[in-house]
Amino acid sequence: MPTFSSARIASGLALLALSLAADAGFAASSRASTPQVEAELVASAAAIRPGDKIQLGVRQKIIPHWHTYWVNPGDSGLAMQIAWRLPDGARAGDIQWPTPGRFKLGPVVNYGYENEVTLLTTVTAPATLPAGGRFPVRATVDWLVCQETCIPQQVELELTLPVQAAGSAVGPGSPLIEAARAQLPASTPWPVEAHASKDALTLRIADARLAARFASQAPGELWFYAEQWGKTAHDAPQPVTVVGDSLEIRIKPGDEPPKDGETLAGVLSIRDDDGQTRGYRIAAPVSVTAGASAVAPPTGDNAGSSGLSVGMAVLLALAGGLILNLMPCVFPVLSIKALSLLRHAGHDRALVRLQGLAYTGGVLASFAALGAVLIVLKAGGAQVGWGFQFQSPPFVLAVAYLMFAVGLSLSGVFTLGASATGLGASLADKPGYAGSFFTGVLATVVATPCTAPFMGAALGFALGQPAPVLLAVFLSLGLGLALPYLLLCFWPALQRALPRPGVWMERVKQALAFPMYGAAVWLVWVLAQQAGPNAIAIALGGMLAIAFAAWLYDSSRNAHVFARHGSTGLAVLTLLAALLGGYAGVQANAATPATAGAAKHAWEPYSKVRFDELRAAGKPVFVNFTAAWCITCLANEKVALSDVGVADAFRQAGITYLKGDWTNQDPQISAHLAEFGRSGVPLYLLYPAGTGSAPQVLPQLLTPNTVLSAIAAAGPGTASPKLAKE
Repeated sequence: MPTFSSARIASGLALLALSLAADAGFAASSRASTPQVEAELVASAAAIRPGDKIQLGVRQKIIPHWHTYWVNPGDSGLAMQIAWRLPDGARAGDIQWPTPGRFKLGPVVNYGYENEVTLLTTVTAPATLPAGGRFPVRATVDWLVCQETCIPQQVELELTLPVQAAGSAVGPGSPLIEAARAQLPASTPWPVEAHASKDALTLRIADARLAARFASQAPGELWFYAEQWGKTAHDAPQPVTVVGDSLEIRIKPGDEPPKDGETLAGVLSIRDDDGQTRGYRIAAPVSVTAGASAVAPPTGDNAGSSGLSVGMAVLLALAGGLILNLMPCVFPVLSIKALSLLRHAGHDRALVRLQGLAYTGGVLASFAALGAVLIVLKAGGAQVGWGFQFQSPPFVLAVAYLMFAVGLSLSGVFTLGASATGLGASLADKPGYAGSFFTGVLATVVATPCTAPFMGAALGFALGQPAPVLLAVFLSLGLGLALPYLLLCFWPALQRALPRPGVWMERVKQALAFPMYGAAVWLVWVLAQQAGPNAIAIALGGMLAIAFAAWLYDSSRNAHVFARHGSTGLAVLTLLAALLGGYAGVQANAATPATAGAAKHAWEPYSKVRFDELRAAGKPVFVNFTAAWCITCLANEKVALSDVGVADAFRQAGITYLKGDWTNQDPQISAHLAEFGRSGVPLYLLYPAGTGSAPQVLPQLLTPNTVLSAIAAAGPGTASPKLAKE
């Protein structure tokens, strides 16, 4: 019996403790902390009665220099979300958002909160709630906290309120609730009108006292926060003008401007004479000025959030296109055209210029088509970027076949007739305009795996802009690619600088076949990364069929008409079999990234979970976003990232090297690229030690010294490696 009595006593003490906890109204898990934010769940009353409406608050205490986000986070960020789990019959309303503040980092402007904020939600208890029971409240709270870097965080909060009988007195709850109510925007005491013209959105507030006050104050005392993203440009100034007894705020429209009759909702923040900021809820129907069907999206120097103007993005794209001509994927095609120009240098100048225009037309048409495809895919919600088509194994196989066929043509295995001049680079030897046009198409196709300096910022900007801006940037990139050959065609002095035609041209043409064969070999390797080792046999079998078809076609050119037509038909059937069989074969193989064997290297495969884990622990991280089809990426890895000195520096500094393989589409990598305004690879990021440090963005062309210098500049906790000799 003593044992039984002890158990009874222990049980009684436990029940007493639970009862006291229920009476106190708060569970032990009403608080939770992360390194940047301390969260607490509080209530407006110490108990709840049947049918009561009470307010629950999620209080965030944020460390200095960090912030969380409003319902419209601005140019970037995410609003806090609360998933409530309440007793049956209880209902939770929407989050009640206090008046936000602005945070500016370069050209990026965000809306949110710093230091401390409490977000309120009204909860309604069911009328059938039994008195004497408990009312447990659980909440899963997600937020994004940012300084120069951003960290998504989640906590679980819980509190339990005792249930009292209807009509009984209820004690007060947390004083944080009353303080939070004071921070909520008030109803607007003045009439407000919203007018939209072609390039501006104007809020007009009719109040003589407010107008008189702002007539004597410095600008910057007032700001309108639109609740919906895209209605206004977050980074543009909002000049205030006093017009008689009214105040007018001129606001630049955003990417999704309000339409005629639409209600513009938001918060008007005004700093009073006492230095206190007060918010007022605005909900004004928009009237569009006659002749302007809608407010135009932002353009010009302040468009977008990348810090680039449209003009600067176009110039960067032009420079990137020029540099593309020096890339190993494009240079052989340009050389072929240069040889063709030499061969036809004696022709009429007008003919040569027309060929240059035809080549440029092929390049521009291809870039326009590529831009149009990107626009359509983006409209469908896809995350795509530069070189996206090389994430498709059938496309990679088709380009490998094309490169192999071009090599065969340059080697003299076959020569295409005039009726088929659009199929390969042998067109470069012919004076026909179709040959020049389709060689421009070929140059565009082989250029897309390459990324040149200046291209990253321009393309990242373009992919976040409306369709006309995106097409303008892509066409500028195409013009840069076509410009060297166009100048050769239009500038006789440049032609005179070229060597004289001769037998050497045929030898050079044959030599240029080998870069094409090399490109085909590389693409087969890329295909193996995407579709597995069986894809190698499929690709090589298709190339054998192409070689047989080319030999069959060329060897029967002088045969009897029936034999010639029969051989041509058989060659075409062989080509179709190679293409269709290759397509079916690579589609049937599962696409698996080439991460096998990563443990043998100094890097780990990138994943969002692993990256967040390392950053939350404050560890330094180097991220290399690459792809097997990106020649620039492979060159950087060979020259710089595989250097022994760089590997030693990573190890000494405790830097974890994460390698993100974008050979196949990966939404996590696409999202990370988009955070830095990039639409393609390569992208190199060095995150220093500490959870709040902004990363260094390394250049797109790396040397060992570039990486070592970045490590040395990473700050405390890293070694200062000795720079290598170039």
